[in-house]
Amino acid sequence: MSRQRGSHGTIHTMSTTRLGPTSYLVLGMVAIRGPSTPYELKRAVRHSVGRFWPFPHAQLYAEPARLVRAGLLMETREEVGRRRRMYTITTDGREAVRAWLREPATSRMEIRDLGELKLFFSELVGPEDIVALARDQARLYREQLIELEVIEARFGTDRARARRMAPLRLGMAVYRAAAEFWDEMARNPPDHDPEPRGGA
Repeated sequence: MSRQRGSHGTIHTMSTTRLGPTSYLVLGMVAIRGPSTPYELKRAVRHSVGRFWPFPHAQLYAEPARLVRAGLLMETREEVGRRRRMYTITTDGREAVRAWLREPATSRMEIRDLGELKLFFSELVGPEDIVALARDQARLYREQLIELEVIEARFGTDRARARRMAPLRLGMAVYRAAAEFWDEMARNPPDHDPEPRGGA
């Protein structure tokens, strides 16, 4: 830990622990939810940011303890019963996540789309296979879109959640565009005129 003087002369304890996206995810989730157990964090992530930021959820059991050692979270434990660990964000933790939020987000959206990968290699199969792939993908994206629409209908008018709901609209736009793309692919699979290849 090191100390840094703020603009108003306040001494802030700054963690020297290396923080990554999962660190800030945990800090941010505890900051907006309040005191949380690892299980509660896992459940909250699964129903929210886990839809667009997938990662091994086992990290939600290891990362809070690391952030406690860094002074960014505080841990309390039940004295009876299940003796669950409860994590609360500290002043330094809140400052760390705010500093991260103010940094520019320079990385591009990451897409790992198995259907898109198969489409790239689809010259190795016939047009009927592309149509089948496209129909399956269009159905999949529409199912995902319906899930998001249900969430929007339930929480979309809650002003307290307005900023948390904003990423949902981007997700809906992406799923809608993907479904429309695959619909078009099913109607008009790309023509392919294989070139002669050498070899025996």
